[in-house]
This record gives sequence, structure tokens and C-alpha cells, in this order.
Amino acid sequence: MSVGILTDVTKCIGCLQCVSACKEAHDLPLDVPRIWQKNDGLSADNWTSILQKPDNHYVRKQCRHCVEPACVSVCPVGAMHKTKLGPVVYDSGKCLGCRYCMMACPFGIPRYDWDKTVPHVEKCILCYDRLEAGKQPACTEACPTGATIFGDRKKLLNIAHKRIKENPGKYINKVWGEHEIGGTSVMYLSDIDLGFLSYQTHLGTKPLPERTKPAMESVPFAFVGMGGVMLGLNWIIRRRMELSKKNGKEEETADE
Repeated sequence: MSVGILTDVTKCIGCLQCVSACKEAHDLPLDVPRIWQKNDGLSADNWTSILQKPDNHYVRKQCRHCVEPACVSVCPVGAMHKTKLGPVVYDSGKCLGCRYCMMACPFGIPRYDWDKTVPHVEKCILCYDRLEAGKQPACTEACPTGATIFGDRKKLLNIAHKRIKENPGKYINKVWGEHEIGGTSVMYLSDIDLGFLSYQTHLGTKPLPERTKPAMESVPFAFVGMGGVMLGLNWIIRRRMELSKKNGKEEETADE
């Protein structure tokens, strides 16, 4: 079974209960805004946020937990991994802080923890520890209007399509996350376009790892090649220094 979250934008009242529940569940401190942070409310200390849009629309932003995540495919040490239940989690003990996952994510989710002595990446883990204990994510449990619900991904898709069918004209005829880049575990129903949640308006249905795999396979060769170049440069520089010293000594001997 693969689990997920369905958020119905038309039901969200912007109360921030999901944000507070997330911070409490993961003992996240108050966020210290940085000038270079994206203006979407997410950070290493804020794993979910509410974006306010015109006409009283509130849209929750969090990790989408892709079915075939690009962040996992580019991580060179396996710090990011996809669980059988669906959440994409990470092991900070393995994280190198390379930030490849940040560059690969089409939704701009992973954030770098600048406050740590040894920085690493942070993001929503869909309360994986709670799921293993038989509970639901803190955010869905705290939602007072049922705007965001938790369950089996296939069942959530059925619920989404049923709502669209039973309420013609209320929703855009689309479930965000059903097909984009191979699908995501966090999905949306909405009466406004949600293209702003990703870097590109049209992500396509092809999973991103299929595009990143060739690039990542070339990384070891790039490191070897760069190592060879650096060794070569080191040899040339040392050789020139030795010749310079030798010539200097010969000139001193000639002057005597």
C-alpha cells in the first residue's frame, strides 16, 4: 500500500493548524528568515506552509513525496530514500550537504539548514515515524475542516475524482499530482490553477529520474577526470618550481 495526502483548496481556511502541528510533532524551532530564502514559508525549520492567493484562496505547500523522486535519484550517498509506504525520508547522518536534491526537486522543497554546525538538508517526511506507529500525519490530524486528508493513494484519487464529478463547475477538472512527473503522494483538488507550486507550469508525466540517471552515472567519471587534471596541474607546477630553483642556483654559481 502506498499512502498519501489529498488537499482540497476549496476547503482550506488558512488557519495554520497544520503548520503548528507539524512544528510540534517534529520539535521544530521558530524560523529565522534569511534574505536568500524563497518567499514560500518553507525552510529547514518550517516543513509545511500556507500560501495566500487572491480571493481568499489558501494553498498548503509541503514535500510532494513523488512516486519516483528526483531527489532520491541524484543523492550520491543514499541519504534520501523512498519508503515502501510512500514517504520520501532522509538520513541526516549520511547527508554530505551537496544540495543536489535541492537542484533536482521540481517543486523547490528541500531546504539547507544553515544553523547547524554540520549543515544538511531538511524537509517534510510525511510524519513517517507516526505512520510506522499506526498514526496519521500530524497535519492531517489537526485540520479542522477536512481540507487535507490522509489515506491510501488510490483511494484518495477515487475521492478526488468523485468530488469533481459530483460538483461540476466547482473544481478544475484535474487532480494535481495524479500524473505529473510520474505522480506524487501529496495531491490537490482546486478551483484555481496550482502551477505556481512547481518551477515549471507543464512538468509532463515522465518521471524525472529517467532524465537525471544519465547525468548521475557520469558523476564518478567526472570526479576521476577532475582528479587526473588536478594531479597533472600539480606535477606541472612542481616541475616548474624545481626548474626555477635549479636555474637560480646555476646563475648564482656562474656569478661566483
